[in-house]
Amino acid sequence: MARSEVVRGYGGVSADERRADRRRRLLAAGRELWGRGGLGEVTVRGVCAAAGLQPRYFYEHFAGRDQLVEAVADQVRDQLLGTLVESALGVGGDLRERLRAALTAFFGEIAADPSVHAIMRTDLAVIPGLEKRRTESLDMVAELILRHGAADTAVVPAAGTDPRRAARFAAGGVNHLLEGWLAQPEGTPEELAELCTRLCLRLVDGRHHDPASGGRTQPAAD
Repeated sequence: MARSEVVRGYGGVSADERRADRRRRLLAAGRELWGRGGLGEVTVRGVCAAAGLQPRYFYEHFAGRDQLVEAVADQVRDQLLGTLVESALGVGGDLRERLRAALTAFFGEIAADPSVHAIMRTDLAVIPGLEKRRTESLDMVAELILRHGAADTAVVPAAGTDPRRAARFAAGGVNHLLEGWLAQPEGTPEELAELCTRLCLRLVDGRHHDPASGGRTQPAAD
């Protein structure tokens, strides 16, 4: 008898499919508990109870609670980065319009999902792996800025500006404003996105603000 016939003998669902389903249920339970009650609510016993699974199935996928937490954090990160990319690619126009659309969708998704909002507010220092993931996430955002903004001929890099460093600075600045907004939401996601867009573009635009010009931007000096 072929192996595929052996593993597909339980209700027409293969063993691999059942394992994948259990992993999805564990991640969903961990995300729900974390988002609803904080990281302290995420325990092996609590996750298993919420997922309707025995603990042996938990350890089939995760070495312990922290590994599950890291997997949930990765899931949320990938969801939000996907929103950034899809929103930026889904609109026409120049870099400003694409960046504003991407950030508006990004902040809007966080604001609309209480679980994501709570997860994003978590102090990542409590689990070493999460702190590392935050740095990696900011690097990913910087790479997205470089990839989708480098081809925009309307933006002239300031003389002596390293595009990669500018992109990392922009990603860190957006993250700093996001952290403040998560702690005390002031203004709409659209307003925060507009502010972040203006500040990000100033980092890569080779023009400077000239007070004597009445607020107009002037070409940077040679």
